[in-house]
Amino acid sequence: MRKTKNRNEALDYEVILLAAGQGKRMGASRNKILLHLIGKPVISYSLNTFLNDPACKHIILVAQEDEQVLLSEMIKKEAKKIRCPITIVSGGHERQYSVYNGLNAVFSLKNIVMVHDGARPFVNLTQLKLLHQKVQETRAAILGVPVKDTIKRVTDGIVQETVPRETLWQIQTPQAFYGEDLLAVHVCAQQEGYLGTDEASLIEKYSNLPVSMVLGSYENIKLTTPEDMLIGESIVKRKRS
Repeated sequence: MRKTKNRNEALDYEVILLAAGQGKRMGASRNKILLHLIGKPVISYSLNTFLNDPACKHIILVAQEDEQVLLSEMIKKEAKKIRCPITIVSGGHERQYSVYNGLNAVFSLKNIVMVHDGARPFVNLTQLKLLHQKVQETRAAILGVPVKDTIKRVTDGIVQETVPRETLWQIQTPQAFYGEDLLAVHVCAQQEGYLGTDEASLIEKYSNLPVSMVLGSYENIKLTTPEDMLIGESIVKRKRS
């Protein structure tokens, strides 16, 4: 007889890990998630974080078709413990379409589904736990940090106003929802031909669910430019010291 676990398995989550980017702004000749950051592919950092989270029951890696074999080999080499299944699916030509493809591969739409950018290598287990707890309370939760810089609204090179930053947050990933809610808003967006900037923007537009904010970390950066790689290297070195 199977032993009953203390953790409620119904509240475990699946994650759509986005790895189908191009890396154009990085100025690289290959996908930025495959670039090495202190000896390891960028994607391996977040992949191992999810593999080390007991609440993660399924990883859906969304990748370009011509990189799937390479990623499969990387997973075998880099992932120290494969304690939950990893499914590789093909990405779309827009981020939103890649998420939709990932949704079609989840075990159950009744499950909590997180969406994470593979180019954010520094999400940690504490943030995953806080996000996981919050989505169970509100059905929609995202990571973010308060904006630190002064923000101005500019039109045609002329400052129109200074936007009060007290209510402004810089949004990160993962973002967490129930699969059925996320799929429903994706279908609505497809019907209208709408492209959102993130999953939360679709929830805001096509549902009545409030989106809860969970405090992330200023280290949870997205590696987009060569300068970001330098910052990433310093973060890895600090964590290892």
